Amino acid sequence: MRFLFLRLLPALLLTAVLLAVATEYSVARPSRRTADIAYVPATDSAYGAGRQLLDVYAPKARAARPYPVVVFIHGGNWDSGSKNLYSFVGRRLAKQGVVAVVISYRLAPAVHVPQMADDCARAVIWTRRHIADYGGDPDRLFLLGHSAGGGLAALLATDDARFRRWGEATNPVRGVVLDDAAGLDMYDYLKKLAYPGDRQFLVPFGPHPASWRQMSAVYHLTPRTPPFLLFVGGETYPSISSSSAEFRDKLVSLGHHPYYQVLPGKKHIPMVLQLYWQHNIIYQKLLPFVHE
Repeated sequence: MRFLFLRLLPALLLTAVLLAVATEYSVARPSRRTADIAYVPATDSAYGAGRQLLDVYAPKARAARPYPVVVFIHGGNWDSGSKNLYSFVGRRLAKQGVVAVVISYRLAPAVHVPQMADDCARAVIWTRRHIADYGGDPDRLFLLGHSAGGGLAALLATDDARFRRWGEATNPVRGVVLDDAAGLDMYDYLKKLAYPGDRQFLVPFGPHPASWRQMSAVYHLTPRTPPFLLFVGGETYPSISSSSAEFRDKLVSLGHHPYYQVLPGKKHIPMVLQLYWQHNIIYQKLLPFVHE
């Protein structure tokens, strides 16, 4: 996998943003957005100005029971990206009866991946404690992540100790949807350094193999791991294909039954851009998954 090309993600996502502007009104009508909520206070020693923010997208319609909740974690090579590029994900989910939380987090080189994971965990904890105020069900909290955000989502779902360190007795994640996830096994990837430019990932992951392993979700899988849906582009980077298949196989070996689908012809960036369209295959599988 040539992670180097993931640097193109924010620029190419502008295409989706411009497209979204044209129809934002029709998409937004069934939902309400609460923007720029701080999930880490400015007085916190780990505070990162402008980064530890989230947006909540909630259906306007009242429901007989609280809506399921999906927290979306963006990608961007661990050194770029923002929640502000992904309003289309929040709007589409809310339009289909889900309370969506779209988050930003600190990035390299300011921090390393463990700090990014802490930010994402704290955003999930904020969601668990406050989402009922927006019509969401804190007991039905799921993660959706693309690229580097998929790796972080998988790590949160499998690393219970991270939540305990932040005051949660149990892991609140009930399931995960991985959209062309990167970083599921950075221990193996960084040991090989198989592609030109791979040394750039020593910036977010650091120089120590023990940390690479600790930040790789595949080494945290257990029989108690929550359920996963995995989607992989048929023309994505080779190591995303191979690490996703290995992740699935490890889940199966532990007694799980993950959903796994390769989408023919899809490259890495179109795997997230497809979330603009309401009836794409990821939403078709995600909605029954979170509504069960």
